[in-house]
This record gives sequence, C-alpha cells and structure tokens, in this order.
Amino acid sequence: MFKNVMLYRIGDGWSAPVEQMEEALAKMPFVPCGATQDKALGWVPPRGNAHGALVETVAGHRILRFQIETKGVPGSVVKRHLEERVAQIEAKEGRKPGRKESRELHDEIVHDLLPMAFAKTSSVTVWLDLAAGRLVLDTTSLPKADAVTTALVQAFDGLRLSPLNTQVSPQVAMTAWLTGNADDWPAHFAPGREVELKSGDEMKSVVKFTRHHLEDEEMRRHIGQGKLPTKLALDWDGRVSFVLTEGGALAKVAFLDGVFEDNAGAEDNGGFDTDVAIATGELGALINDLTVALGGELL
Repeated sequence: MFKNVMLYRIGDGWSAPVEQMEEALAKMPFVPCGATQDKALGWVPPRGNAHGALVETVAGHRILRFQIETKGVPGSVVKRHLEERVAQIEAKEGRKPGRKESRELHDEIVHDLLPMAFAKTSSVTVWLDLAAGRLVLDTTSLPKADAVTTALVQAFDGLRLSPLNTQVSPQVAMTAWLTGNADDWPAHFAPGREVELKSGDEMKSVVKFTRHHLEDEEMRRHIGQGKLPTKLALDWDGRVSFVLTEGGALAKVAFLDGVFEDNAGAEDNGGFDTDVAIATGELGALINDLTVALGGELL
C-alpha cells in the first residue's frame, strides 16, 4: 500500500459525510472497456471486495480507489494495415488517399482492431486526510493524477484541489543537501544511495548514480558543471525509504524492517485496516517532516 506519494492541498472548509461521498462515487463505478472502447475509468471498492463500500474510513482517514483500464493497438500493426488499405486503393482507383482520408482510414482500422486488443488495468489508491487538509495519491504519473483529481472534483461539490507547494523547491533543496556538509542534511532524513542529475541545456544530459555514496566527487563535479538533481533517494528515521523527485512526489516508497512487524498477525479483513492505519500514520509524519525540511508549505 502506497508505493508512491503525490500531494495535493484540499481547499479550506470542504468536508462531506461518508454516506454522501459513497452516493456520489456510486454514480461513476468502474465498468470494463467495451469491445470498441479504448479507455474506462471509475471507482472500485478499496478493500477489493465485490459490491463493497467505495469509501472506507480507517483511523479517521478516508480511503478510495480509482481504476483505469486501457486498450491499445500497437502502432506497427495499425501502420501495416494502413499501408495495405492504401495499396488497395491505389491499385483499384489509381490514386493515393489524401491526409484526411488517411486519418479516417487510420481511425477505422483502430476501431476494427480494438475488440482483439488486450486490456491493461491499473488502480490508484486515494487517501483523503481531512484533518490535515491533504489529498495523497499512490502514483507519480501526472496523467493518472489528473484523471483522479478531475473525477474527485466532478464527484464532490465544492471540492477544490491544488498541488501542495513548499517554500523551497525540492530541486533547490536537493542541490543544497548534496553540495553541503553532512551537518546540512535536514533533521530526520539521511541520504540513500541513488541520485539522478540532469542538465538544463538543450542536450538534457542525464547522469544516474546508483548504489553510490552521495559524497562522490564525480557527482559533485557534475553539479558544479550545471547538472541539477531530479531524483534523490532518502531515508526517513530508519522507517521509510523513498526517492524524492524534483516535482515533490515520492517514488519507490518502502516501509523498512520493523514498521509492520508488530501487526503481522492482524486478521481484520486481510489486514486492510491495520495496513492503512500504519501506512497513513507513518507517511503522515514523514510528509510533515519533509514539508519542514523544504521550508514549510507555500500558502
């Protein structure tokens, strides 16, 4: 649960009873793609039980799950069929289709082949922390995050969402940590052994250091030449490891040994409530400390 974290601020004053939220989400349930449909979106029970509740409340937090299914025909297959259609028209009519007709043929081929395409399904866990006024999404994909936030705003009247921004940008902070002294690292955080640097020029050169000590002189040389960190592995209080991105998202979130051990035998619906309570408790504290490390929230 929660392999990634993308943060949003919930607009002041918004709240809704669980029953009202349940009723609103029930108007957009997930229904798999039809034969000629290329995308399906909707809400599913977060516990994974058929016909279960769409809104779960655990330790004061509300948990939802948004499901996305896509079907696509490989471009190479479409291209081959299109070339065959164009060749047939040239042979029969002695002419080459124009751009508009070619686009129509392309769309027709995709429509014909979609029923044979495999569907890919993914889901995004949604955590509404109303006490803290935060929305947390288990993704680092902007298209998925946009789909979820759009669905939430459409479902809940008066809900306003905005990215959670900090006084110091993650990239500026990561640069300072990597080029400073050991004492410059923020409280509660320790460096991991992964960093990605990218140049800001037209070349967009990327250098990745994996399983490296971050005091590596070569890495500092790259920063001195103008490359800036876009990803940095961090450890929070020996309890959670993650990779901070330049956009402020947390990727590769992993709860370290000991965090879940005390509750390993929990039997509450497969451990769902225990897992949610622990994960939200740990991540809530991590997010608070990270916000402080980045100079506090920009309101």
